[in-house]
Amino acid sequence: MQKTIFILLLGILITSSAGHAQKSLNLADPTDNMTAYIKMRGSLDPNEEVVYYWKGLIYSFIPGERSVPLFEMEAYNIAITKPVEGGYEMLTREVALYRDLKTGEYLEKWYNPFIKDTVEVIHVWNDPVNQKFMLKSPRGDWGIPYMDQGDGRVSMFSDIFLLYPSPLPKAEYPENSRSDQYQAAELFQFFMNKADLDNPKKKSVYNEVGWTRISDFLPWMRMADKPGYLVYQCRGYKIMGGAFEKLPGKLKQYVLDRHPEYAKAPATFISPNMTSWRYFKKVLDERKK
Repeated sequence: MQKTIFILLLGILITSSAGHAQKSLNLADPTDNMTAYIKMRGSLDPNEEVVYYWKGLIYSFIPGERSVPLFEMEAYNIAITKPVEGGYEMLTREVALYRDLKTGEYLEKWYNPFIKDTVEVIHVWNDPVNQKFMLKSPRGDWGIPYMDQGDGRVSMFSDIFLLYPSPLPKAEYPENSRSDQYQAAELFQFFMNKADLDNPKKKSVYNEVGWTRISDFLPWMRMADKPGYLVYQCRGYKIMGGAFEKLPGKLKQYVLDRHPEYAKAPATFISPNMTSWRYFKKVLDERKK
């Protein structure tokens, strides 16, 4: 009799447990895909600041010439994600600093071997870098590409090709721009555990990021009509807990000494976004006043 009762109770427990099994996000479904993306890129908690940190090398890529590393980049993005009707708003600021290949020091001047002259380095201080993620938009239903990486791992990726009027028209900035069009590629890959995405208790999930960028030479390099491009090859990760405080000390101190507002994400969604080209224009134009 006692054995029969035990078996019945065990059956009830198993059935109850199965009824409350963790739901796996279906990344082919727009709503689940967006939930996964927000947990990965930001947080479902609108009060949680999220920081991505990355670093890597920037190479020359000039027709007929051997590519060489020019300098290192060290960077971070700090963000909060807020739900809005039909999706989310992501409010972010972004810092990217150029470092000497040998010493690791943040560059203020750089000898440009292509023009045989020393140039002033203008680091990236982009504020804001805001985005809207909507389930329905003029481009169609939401959906970030993804791939099963095996062994419980999954990736989400985004290949962005940009082409729009340059903030630095060639006629006005002949040393700094070779075209009236800005053209670049930004290629992102994020890698994470699928179980973390599926876990409803996790509002934000750890992941690693790979970032490749192809662009014209930076305006402060003063390359004028020189043919060729820059190739950025970087990798990084999401900082879990502590956000800005967990950044490398040297980077953190450099920011606090110069632009302490970049220790926090923006509080208000505004546009248009700042870019490295627009920031360079802002610096130059302010000096002309």
